[in-house]
Amino acid sequence: MLVVAACGGGEMSLAEYADRMNEIEATASARAAAILDAAEQKGDISPQDVGEGLEMAHDIRLEVEEAAADIDPPAQIADLHDRIFDWHREFMDVEAALADRAAEAPDTPEGWTALSDRPEMADYRAAIAEGKVICDEFQGELDATSERGVFDDVPWAPSRVQEAVEAVLGCAWFPEDPTAVYRYPPP
Repeated sequence: MLVVAACGGGEMSLAEYADRMNEIEATASARAAAILDAAEQKGDISPQDVGEGLEMAHDIRLEVEEAAADIDPPAQIADLHDRIFDWHREFMDVEAALADRAAEAPDTPEGWTALSDRPEMADYRAAIAEGKVICDEFQGELDATSERGVFDDVPWAPSRVQEAVEAVLGCAWFPEDPTAVYRYPPP
């Protein structure tokens, strides 16, 4: 279980923020990688496997949410932090709805097609696309903040905080084409 100690005595520094976010990311990424590895080893997956995988991912997201709730981000990135976690909470609801729907879909070409065409799947794909946009916007704002010299007193912060952005949103985990996620037949 992720544990993040509450910050004592005022606002968290950028260094503390980046360290905490990287701790959260490391734990979540390791667990997510294990889920993906298990799916890859299995080979052909069923809609029920998708549902189970989404439920496991949801559990990871809940832990990330709990850990992040204890974080009071520095003022210069508080809006960005809030935007990420607003999206994250909305995505969790979308992901849970798709997990429920996938669990009900028959493991047949018709079942896959029906699941692929469901509103829950469309919502999931749209949420992934939105997450990619938010990640890009977040990165752009961090870059602009860096250019304004906000991070000048902490020379490592731009790359470390950018790593935190990558970590929190899981930018590396976003598919290149969200419209192809769980599409049947696979492209």
